[in-house]
Amino acid sequence: MSHDSFPTEEPAVVTCGLPYANGELHIGHLRTYVGGDVYSRALDTLGQRTAFVSGSDMHGTPVAVNAEKEGVSPREFALRHHEKYEATFPKFNIEFDNYGHTDDETNTELTQEIVRKLDEEGYIYEKEIKVAWDPIEDDPLPDRYVEGTCPYCGAHARGDECDEGCGRHLEPGEIEDPTSIRTGNPAEYRERTHKFFRVSDLQEYLQGFIDRLEGTSNAKNQPREWIEGELQDWCISRDMDWGIDYPGDEGDEVSEDLVLYVWVDAPIEYIASTKQYTERVGPDTYDWEETWKDAGEIVHIIGRDIIQHHTVFWPAMLHVAEYNEPRAVMASGFVNLNGKGFSTSRNRAVWADDYLDEGFDPDLLRYYLATNGGFQQDVDFSWDRFQERVNGELVGTVGNFVYRSLLFASRNYDGAPDAEASDEVTERIEEAVEAFTAAVNDYSLKDLGDAATALAGFGNEYIQRNEPWKLTDEDPERAEQVIYDCVQVSKALAVLFEPILPGKAEALWTQLGEDGSVHGTEVADALEAPRGDFDKPTELFAKIEDERVEELNETLDARIEAATTDDEEDEDETVSDEEPISDDRISFDEFQDLDLRVGRIESAEEIEGADALLRLEVDIGSETRQIVAGLKQLHDVDELPGTKIVVVANLEKAELFGVESNGMVLAAGEDADLLTTHADAEPGTKIK
Repeated sequence: MSHDSFPTEEPAVVTCGLPYANGELHIGHLRTYVGGDVYSRALDTLGQRTAFVSGSDMHGTPVAVNAEKEGVSPREFALRHHEKYEATFPKFNIEFDNYGHTDDETNTELTQEIVRKLDEEGYIYEKEIKVAWDPIEDDPLPDRYVEGTCPYCGAHARGDECDEGCGRHLEPGEIEDPTSIRTGNPAEYRERTHKFFRVSDLQEYLQGFIDRLEGTSNAKNQPREWIEGELQDWCISRDMDWGIDYPGDEGDEVSEDLVLYVWVDAPIEYIASTKQYTERVGPDTYDWEETWKDAGEIVHIIGRDIIQHHTVFWPAMLHVAEYNEPRAVMASGFVNLNGKGFSTSRNRAVWADDYLDEGFDPDLLRYYLATNGGFQQDVDFSWDRFQERVNGELVGTVGNFVYRSLLFASRNYDGAPDAEASDEVTERIEEAVEAFTAAVNDYSLKDLGDAATALAGFGNEYIQRNEPWKLTDEDPERAEQVIYDCVQVSKALAVLFEPILPGKAEALWTQLGEDGSVHGTEVADALEAPRGDFDKPTELFAKIEDERVEELNETLDARIEAATTDDEEDEDETVSDEEPISDDRISFDEFQDLDLRVGRIESAEEIEGADALLRLEVDIGSETRQIVAGLKQLHDVDELPGTKIVVVANLEKAELFGVESNGMVLAAGEDADLLTTHADAEPGTKIK
């Protein structure tokens, strides 16, 4: 790994977190896979030798539990979902160089080889731990066969994670009041011998690794609480049948009944999938060992809920096994639906198949997911916002410029006129290429899209300013120059949009009459002269009408209501949506460290490109602070000035959408109910 700016001389591999072969895909799942495909294509466009790989996560207790419910084997159950994913991804123009799964021979062999290496190097030891047990069935209960109470926050939790409360990873034996989900029997804890990985011995290495790591700030900062604190060893074995057998020595009685924890073999699939790609294309085209064992550029693109696994456990395994460490981790925010989280149980989701069945082009969703805010930020999907982005940016800016330019060129010149690009246009395309390259090196998909969209905006301004339709009679030579420039910009747009809009970029490339495919182009091709002749173009994008959005919203609302009604009929008790109060307490001194002040909003304005954020000027007594707050969609912007609020005044400064935020506004709940004062406290008054 070089840490040089892309493109580098070393091969790169881009991976996506493995989809769990346990259910249907919705557009929230697609965010990381679209992101991985976009980033991989962008590296290709820079001229970086790149492989894009992933695979299905076949193992673990959820698969075993659901397979048992259906009366099929776990492998049969998981393979069915794997094959569905494998067929679905290409429909969204997500094109892996290799897509495998964790239960194949390559991954099994590599996993057992790496675990043996960990053992040989002295990093594996045995330890007696408490394991949940069904005393009536006399069976051990793996993590997700158990439900109970989180010992940290008191919420209802799964055996391996407090999924409804604090979100902590739970080790075997931690959950309180355990119950078997298989039988409903109260469970008890019994002592069992398991295998542990000495992650604590690698604390110094991991502290250096996290300082070297590139990617999104959440992936670099979130792991520090584990790495810089009391680093715990990791139980890497489980009591169950479904999984990769623990590779114990002959006569090792402890290993005989154990399989490896799913988070051991899942990331090793990245290596296995890359190896399978090499086996298919040959090492002269791409050598997996050069990437993983020498000095390759490894980039992981994941959801933020699995940062810990990719920045603590995974690099620790790679380091001991003498593999290359990741260069970067890009961790995405979640995708919400109309301001609320996706809920598969309540059918509150836009399913991947539903999106395709509606007849929408996959590139429209790719654009929305890739460019709607920073990659690490949460994205709120709604059909209304989807319509707004498509109609405003893709139809109004990109499509409008390309269609009017190529139509004028085809009607008047049968293609690109006989001219050369002007200095103004050449410089503007060069700026777009520089912005594109910087975005790749900043791991910013939004900036990647903005580089191309801004170039299209320039094109619209350029053609409108020069009005070639008036010049054809007055100054025909100048008219040819202007239209040639517009064709040159259109060609650059095809090249720069290829990572995000691969289907539409190829259609534009074809309309331009260019040779070959846009998928084989590099950034330098954006400045290559257009080929010449082409026919009348067709419009790349179609406007989404209001009536269509109304129908889509009605369909979604009806489905959610039906699912909610079914849930209510099936449930005897109401489950509160309120977040449980944490049992973790802070001291009075810790509370005193917070500097809470009364503030008064002096002005509020929207931030360009941000769906939810506002830039506020807030009087806090001694000074007026600029604060960015997510209030745009929840408050009337014009009514905010004069509002008294509560501000965290000693929060570290942050930058959101290029705007510095110096403090935090406090608000309650999803409706962002602003905290204020009952009486007329003056700005700057300290809250005690």
